[in-house]
Amino acid sequence: MQGLMQDQQLLISSLIEFANRFHGDAEIVSRRVEGDIHRYTYRDLTARAKQLANALDGLKLAHGDRVASLAWNGYRHMEMYYGVSGSGRVLHTINPRLHPEQIAWIVNHAEDQVLCFDTTFLPLIQAVHAKCPTVRQWVALCDADKLPTDSGIPGLVSYEAWIAGQSKNYRWPQLDENTASSMCYTSGTTGNPKAVLYSHRSSVLHAYGAALPDVMNLSARDAVLPVVPMFHVNAWGLPYSAALTGAKVVFPGPALDGKSLYDLIEAEGVTFAAGVPTVWQMLLTHMQQGGLKFSHLNRTVIGGSACPPAMIDTFEDTYGVRVLHAWGMTEMSPLGTLGTLKNKHLALPKEQQRKILQKQGRPIYGVDMRIVDSDGRDQPWDGKACGDLLVRGPWILDTYYKGASPLVKDEEGRGWFPTGDVATIDPDGYMQITDRTKDVIKSGGEWISSIDIENIAMGHPAVAMAACIGMPHPKWDERPIVAVAKKAGAEVSREELLAFFDGKTAKWQIPDDVVFVDAIPLGATGKMLKTKLREQLAGYKLPGL
Repeated sequence: MQGLMQDQQLLISSLIEFANRFHGDAEIVSRRVEGDIHRYTYRDLTARAKQLANALDGLKLAHGDRVASLAWNGYRHMEMYYGVSGSGRVLHTINPRLHPEQIAWIVNHAEDQVLCFDTTFLPLIQAVHAKCPTVRQWVALCDADKLPTDSGIPGLVSYEAWIAGQSKNYRWPQLDENTASSMCYTSGTTGNPKAVLYSHRSSVLHAYGAALPDVMNLSARDAVLPVVPMFHVNAWGLPYSAALTGAKVVFPGPALDGKSLYDLIEAEGVTFAAGVPTVWQMLLTHMQQGGLKFSHLNRTVIGGSACPPAMIDTFEDTYGVRVLHAWGMTEMSPLGTLGTLKNKHLALPKEQQRKILQKQGRPIYGVDMRIVDSDGRDQPWDGKACGDLLVRGPWILDTYYKGASPLVKDEEGRGWFPTGDVATIDPDGYMQITDRTKDVIKSGGEWISSIDIENIAMGHPAVAMAACIGMPHPKWDERPIVAVAKKAGAEVSREELLAFFDGKTAKWQIPDDVVFVDAIPLGATGKMLKTKLREQLAGYKLPGL
C-alpha cells in the first residue's frame, strides 16, 4: 500500500517561489564589482530570475544545456542560480582562480553554451574565448553603459541589456526532481578536474539539511554572509538554504580582505558567516590590529580545510562568536558533518566541550559514514582507530560527469564514496579528519597526523600558517617537518617553535625541523597545496643526514 500524499517534485524553482511568496521583502545586499552597495529583495530576485529564464528560452537552449558563470558572490550570480536551473538548464559555476588553460578545458568538457562573467575577469575571458567553440553567447555581468568596448569577444552583450526587454512573467517547467541542476568541477590538483553534476532533488534536500538546528541553524532572523565563493560547491548551498528560510543575504563581491569583510559585517548586521580558515585569518588579523569587536555576528561555519584550534579559541574567547567546524567535499554538495554539542555534553567543563568541537563534527541526516582499513574492514568507533573515510547519501556523488563511478561496494552491494580522507569516529559519532590519504606520514611503522602538527604550530602567536609534510628518512621511512609562514612583523626561531611542541604531542611525533617560507602555496579553493610545497623543498634534507 502506498501513501495518499500529493506528489510534488523537489525543484530549485520552488525555493525561490517560496521566498517570493512568504519572504518577498527580505533583503539581498551585494557589494558590486563597481565598489558600490546594491540592495533589493527576494521579490526583485524572483522577477529578474524569470527575465533571465526568458532570455535563455530566446536563445532556444534545450533543457540540460549548460550555462556557465565566472563571477564573484553577488545578486546577479544568485539570479543565475535560479533562472538557469529553474528553467531546466544546468548552471556551471567555474572557479576563476584556475589556470586559463584549465578553464578552457573545463568549458569545453562541459560544452557550455552561454558564459556570463564579472568584468574583473575580462582578461581571463579574452585569453580563453577563442579556445571555447561551444559557447554561443558571452555575457558581461554589468550595466549596458559599462560594457567593455573593443573587447575582441564576438557578440558580447551586457547582462542588463540582455534581460531588460524580457518579461517578468515565467512559468517554471515542472521537471523531474532528478533532473540535473548545476555542476561544479573539482580543483584538479592532479590531472584534469572531474565534474560533479547535482540534481534538483539533491540540492533541495541539502538545503533542508544545512538549515537544521544542529547544522547551520538558519532562520528568517539571520543575516547571512557567504564568504565561501558561489563558484565553489554552490557556496556550500547557502543561496538555497537562505531562500528556504527567508534569511537576509549579504554578498561581499570581490572585496575579501579583512577590513572590507569587517565593515560589511558591521554595516549589515551580519549574524552568520561562512568561509575557509585563510579568509578568517585575514579578518581576525585586521580586528586584532584595530582592537575591534563584533556587534551582531554570533556564529560562523568554517570548512574547506581543518580549522586550527587556536582560531576557534580566538573567535569564541575574544569575540564571542561560536565556531561551527564543518567538513565536506565537492562530491558531497558539500556538507557531510558539522560540530555541535549533544545534550549530555552541556554539563562538561569548557575545555572538554572545546575538544569535542575541534573535531569535524557529527553527520547530518542524509549522510552515512564508515571508516575501513586497507582490506575494507570496518574500524571501531572508539575515537582512536583510524581508517579510510567512506560516505553515502542522497546528495553524494554516484558517477562523475562523462566519467566513471568511484564508488566501492560493501558486502550488501551498497555503494560508498571514498573521500580520500583518513579519520577517526568516536562513540558519539563525532568524526575527526587525521589526514588526507596522500598526506599521512608514516614514521617507524606508526602514523603521524600532519593536521595535528599544523594545529599545534598555528597555536604559536608568531605563526600565520603552517604545513606539515613527511621527508624521507633512512631509518624511520619518513619524518615530519613543518613549513611556517610568520605573521607580519613577528619573529620566532626554529628552536623556539620546536620547543613549543613539548607536552602537546608525543615526543616521537614532534617535527624534526622547521622551515620558514614566505608563504604556504594555496590552491584555487584556499586549501594548502602540499604537492607544490614538496616541489619547493625538492633539495631539502633532514638535519643530520
